[in-house]
Amino acid sequence: MKKIFLIILLAPCLMQAQMHYSTIKLGLYDPSATSAGFIIGYEGGWYVDDNFLLGYSIDWFNKNYVDANLVTDFNSTFGINSQLNELRATTNLNSFPLMGTVSGNWPIGPRTRAFVTGSVGLEILFISYRNYDNPNNSDSKIASDFCWNLGGGIMYELGKRTDGIVELTYHNSKPSWQYTVNERIFERSYDMSGLMLRLGLRFYF
Repeated sequence: MKKIFLIILLAPCLMQAQMHYSTIKLGLYDPSATSAGFIIGYEGGWYVDDNFLLGYSIDWFNKNYVDANLVTDFNSTFGINSQLNELRATTNLNSFPLMGTVSGNWPIGPRTRAFVTGSVGLEILFISYRNYDNPNNSDSKIASDFCWNLGGGIMYELGKRTDGIVELTYHNSKPSWQYTVNERIFERSYDMSGLMLRLGLRFYF
């Protein structure tokens, strides 16, 4: 029991002794809730050994769009007024997935490694949407949900402490919240599930 307790206490110190890495990723993200757009991300962590990494990541995705599902709900509930209801459904969304990551890699050629990666965490959405009665005014809301990633790709050694990365990842989450218009309850659901194709640079220190 004492040995287990000692290992738990020393684990952070042991991790600090490993090689660190930082990765900047840029690419295209295509969630179900919106059209595709630009995504930027950062990943940091530690090499446990040559083939196994533990880390953390944060991404940022921004999109301004018209929520087609909400337009349909408004038209069916309050009568068809497409132009006004499209204005009411105009939404600005900022997504921030905060995740812990695990990755494994293996050599497949000179200076080249394949890798697989998985992540779990919390996705936070900052949502700016139009007020139903006064659609020229905006309201705001924060929604969150459990999220996970699964992906893989190729790392190519550019230098002794730098790798180039190509990564294809599937992201899954569906934050939602409810609000009331004229005593009718509407659910705003944001299906953020979709594919990410990204390029990155990884630095070791």
